[in-house]
Amino acid sequence: MWYPEWPLRRPGASPDEPGQAIGTDGRVEAVNAAAIAAGIRRGMRRGEAEGICPLVVTIERDYSAEMIAFEPVVTAIEDLIPNVEVVEPGLVFVPVSGAVGYYGGESSLAERVAKEIDRTAGGGFLIGIAEGPFAARQAAARANGKPPILTIEDDEAFLASLDISTVGREELVATFRWLGITTLGELARLPGSAVSSRFGTAGLEAHRLASGRDRAVSPRDLPVDLTVSERFSPPLEDLEQAAFVARAMAGRLVEALASLGTAPFRIVVEAEAADGTIRSRTWLSSDPLDDRAIADRVRWQLRAWIDGVGAGIRGGLVALRIEPANLSGAGRQLSLGEDARAASETHRAFAETQAIVGRDGLLQAHPQGGREPGERVIWHRWGEEPVVRRDPNAPWPGRIPGPSPTLVPPAPQPFHIEWDGGMPSRVRLGSRWVTVRSWAGPWRKVGRWWKGEEPGDQYQIVTSAGAFLCEVRGGEAWLTGIYD
Repeated sequence: MWYPEWPLRRPGASPDEPGQAIGTDGRVEAVNAAAIAAGIRRGMRRGEAEGICPLVVTIERDYSAEMIAFEPVVTAIEDLIPNVEVVEPGLVFVPVSGAVGYYGGESSLAERVAKEIDRTAGGGFLIGIAEGPFAARQAAARANGKPPILTIEDDEAFLASLDISTVGREELVATFRWLGITTLGELARLPGSAVSSRFGTAGLEAHRLASGRDRAVSPRDLPVDLTVSERFSPPLEDLEQAAFVARAMAGRLVEALASLGTAPFRIVVEAEAADGTIRSRTWLSSDPLDDRAIADRVRWQLRAWIDGVGAGIRGGLVALRIEPANLSGAGRQLSLGEDARAASETHRAFAETQAIVGRDGLLQAHPQGGREPGERVIWHRWGEEPVVRRDPNAPWPGRIPGPSPTLVPPAPQPFHIEWDGGMPSRVRLGSRWVTVRSWAGPWRKVGRWWKGEEPGDQYQIVTSAGAFLCEVRGGEAWLTGIYD
């Protein structure tokens, strides 16, 4: 169930003037009828939309305020069907397999829901019924009639005719179009292995959606209960205090899940009031939830309960509980470019990546002491303190003078050098020979005689194609480093 223009339902927003709501990434996420008539569409960048219609009224999204207004709608649906999953204010997914039989069919159930939410918040909603969430969302976007309901019998057949832009990633969509793939059906007919090898995780996710198979979340049995909870005495009556506690709880939860190489796609927020009333709400995400996303959803929900109609937390908050659900070790990996605007954004991106790939899948380097370039770096898990065994500030006699190579191969590679009177004159790079412009050395290296290693000489060689660190030992040359 989706209210496309829900972010514009706030005091001061006029339905007669072109209006748009802007999300956190500067894109249009909601438009009213007047804005649509002016040519503004969802997904446009803010500057593009304002260029099309300079008179447009722009509103920044306020998720907390939106959730306060949306809470009665969720409650109305919950009175009919349990386990409502909130994606964001204005959009919910509801599993109806059990309720269909009780209400006498999908159509009867959808009409009953439509009647209740129309009575609660008025029209403007869309309802789509399908096997998977992605198909249901697309069905809702194309629903019409009174009430606007669209039921899909075959997800794959329905999705096949939709435009490739439905997958929602600009760069990926542009590449698909360049390759001549214009519909989801054309993408679905490609071999999944080929799409995965060419486009990675993002391409594989798009292929699954196009095939009518939403990303499969694989629940995992964990050795311990990872639910985080806090009790408050005296009860908390200030929303900001509760939000601060929620941020700390979200951090603990994500840290515990990251240690097991998993992340939640769903959380259950439970709040207990001083009068003993317990309120619970489920939030769903198509991507792994990080600490910020969890804290935001808890704050939105608490504000909806505290400031909304009916005052659902009377006497203050005495207990708060966050339970992770739909745990999985797979998900969409965000690119570093998306999250490198600030150190905090980068930290969150790394935390999410580590939750997806596991603790040993994300490593960082730390300097340590050593004579050879490859010995001067120790790799350790991101977020953990490194165990440095060699002091980087020690003298280390025999160390090659700086600068250090930027690229060090895991093992020395064969390197062909042509000599002229004991001096390097040319080096072979692939199939061509390059003249040596300058060089330094040799620096005598005794070698680890206890392992049978012969003595050698180290050289720094500069050519027009780059600079190299090499070692000559036993009449053969080896590449040990490349300079930037």
